[in-house]
Amino acid sequence: MKKIGVLVIVLAVGCGISNANPFKKDYRTREIKYEYGVLKQDLQKERDSKLLNRYPTGYMTVEEYEKASEYKDKTNTQVSIPQIETPSDFKYVPKPIYKIVKYNNPAGSAELTLGRKLYAQRQINAQGVVSPDFSKLVYPAVYYYSDNAVVGADLFVIPFSDNNDTNLEKILKANVRNRITTPILSTDKNVNDRSAFRTLTPVDFSTDGKILFIKEKLGSSEDGIWETRIYTYDFEKQTSYDLNDLREAILYFWDEYLDVDLNAYRWDIMPLGFLEDDPQKVVVQGFAYTGERPVYLGAWAIDVYGEKAKMVSIDKSNTPKVSANGYKVVKDGVEEYGIASQEEKFLKQQSKVILKQSKAKDKRLVREIKQDYKYKLKNLNADYKDERRDNRKLQSLKGATEGSQIQQAFEQYQKDQLNKDIQKLQKQIDKEQKKLDKIDNKLQKLNQY
Repeated sequence: MKKIGVLVIVLAVGCGISNANPFKKDYRTREIKYEYGVLKQDLQKERDSKLLNRYPTGYMTVEEYEKASEYKDKTNTQVSIPQIETPSDFKYVPKPIYKIVKYNNPAGSAELTLGRKLYAQRQINAQGVVSPDFSKLVYPAVYYYSDNAVVGADLFVIPFSDNNDTNLEKILKANVRNRITTPILSTDKNVNDRSAFRTLTPVDFSTDGKILFIKEKLGSSEDGIWETRIYTYDFEKQTSYDLNDLREAILYFWDEYLDVDLNAYRWDIMPLGFLEDDPQKVVVQGFAYTGERPVYLGAWAIDVYGEKAKMVSIDKSNTPKVSANGYKVVKDGVEEYGIASQEEKFLKQQSKVILKQSKAKDKRLVREIKQDYKYKLKNLNADYKDERRDNRKLQSLKGATEGSQIQQAFEQYQKDQLNKDIQKLQKQIDKEQKKLDKIDNKLQKLNQY
């Protein structure tokens, strides 16, 4: 009898197991759960990515790399004033002080020196001149071609941005990244003439800053300067003018009136600048190197467009007056040790404050990221619960009704559920409003005292 009873129990349990549905959850239920898991995982990845990328790590996605690699107009790049870095083992490093002075003072003194730095680096940016209205800087870029030891040059313009910087700050912030890419004047860069050099040097701006006076030195590193040529550049017309008819006028005068063929001697001109009493003309002095003492060939002038060359004076003591219009920056000593030490103390205090602020900012950022994650996860969980609830209701309706009645019953259920959700939300709003009212009452009582 016991054996028969045990067999009956086993059969009953076996029938129960065999009647259990291994696919109890329908397809839609599994789909809802899967979508919820994927979205939750995406939220976690988004949170972790934000926490990891609070500061640059050197790692980026392909999309971030492509965005960072997009072309950027360098002419609009903001540049700060260069600072001298103080090594950690130095207590005091003298910091230079700068001032603005006239560029062409004394007249014709602007010269370009080719030193070892050019031969080592193959390119240097030489001293520039700032326009009288402090709107732009013009500087020569000098190149060295080592194959035949040839030197060439370009003349570039760096426009200053319209901001609240002082004139000194504008000049100190001038950077080649902000230059206009096309040079206003270039030398011949033929590398076949071994050891030849051709350089460009700004002489000065006109009084209104619209014309730039330029000299070009041609020569050889083996036997010195051959000749100096002069040009002007009109910024309004964006055109350069060759003024070398002035050399022909000097040759003609000395050959015609003094019976001297200057081509038989080594001679050259020294550009001085713009005439003070006639701003539309530039003036040069001529010298012939025929012996121990150079022979003065006179002061000569020509207008800025290369016309009407004439002698101004043959007397060396009667040098024409030249205006100084452009500007440059020079060193004007160094900061005193007391000022530098006070600045160092201030910077240390400031760095502590900045470090404290950065830590507080980082904590606030982490808190905001986590709060944002919690908020999104809360909404995701609420949506998941609503979908599961609606799906369970739909499955129960399918088991109890048939045909169009299912659709009608489910729509009625959704309306009822929406009303319930609205009532629930309103209760939450009322609850929060009561909290706000209590806070207002406390504030009013505090104000009364």
